[in-house]
Amino acid sequence: MNETDFIVCLHSIAAALNNPSRRDMKLILTEDGKEELKKKCDLGKVDVNLVSSHKLQEEAKKLYANKGMDYHRVPSGALLIAAALPEMEVRELYELAKKSNLKILCLDQISDVHNGAAILRTASFYGVDVVVLPGKKSFGTTPTYFRIASGAHEYLKLVKVGNLPKTLTKLKELNTHVVGLSEHAEAQIDQSGLPSNKNLALVLGKEETGISHAVMRVLDEKMALHSQGSIKSLNVSVAAAISMEKCFGI
Repeated sequence: MNETDFIVCLHSIAAALNNPSRRDMKLILTEDGKEELKKKCDLGKVDVNLVSSHKLQEEAKKLYANKGMDYHRVPSGALLIAAALPEMEVRELYELAKKSNLKILCLDQISDVHNGAAILRTASFYGVDVVVLPGKKSFGTTPTYFRIASGAHEYLKLVKVGNLPKTLTKLKELNTHVVGLSEHAEAQIDQSGLPSNKNLALVLGKEETGISHAVMRVLDEKMALHSQGSIKSLNVSVAAAISMEKCFGI
């Protein structure tokens, strides 16, 4: 995990500033960025460095380069630098799973940051309790991630695990029904067919190849979104949104 988050997009910055768990925050702002951000949150409790628009971009280039990240122009005249939020430990996930009616989203090796961030934004919209990510081959928390997630990172519990099949097997022992989205499944994904007295873990797979074979073997069931037209597949972030509506929507 990154030790420092570089957060862009006014919605994401405001959400971070309003998050009591955030620490060691510093804002680099233009005058216009300051005026816009003041409409969304209180800037009185954070260190603010006012700079020109050119200076902001030059400072961002240096900061990103030091972290080995690609530079993209900072939007809206605002950049927040903050200590990264701690991730949930897997043992905490298991403790939570002892409760009932948890909404758990598992992302199996989804590496594209645009898809990952969009999925987490949707997960926050649907009140997902925990997002489980493999420790490797997953998207990172880059400035692009924060821009697209639009604040969702501040509201979700994230846990990274070294062995997703093992984690899912343990969750199954803790009253969790595990459903995987697969275009090869015959059953249509539908909330009415899912158990109402268990936690529900929805698993989404990698953009190109879907759920890995190791994860597929531990699923309780596989479900699909059936095409009604000429296009037979969806971008994973779109499929995630529809699946969450069907599984987690009221």
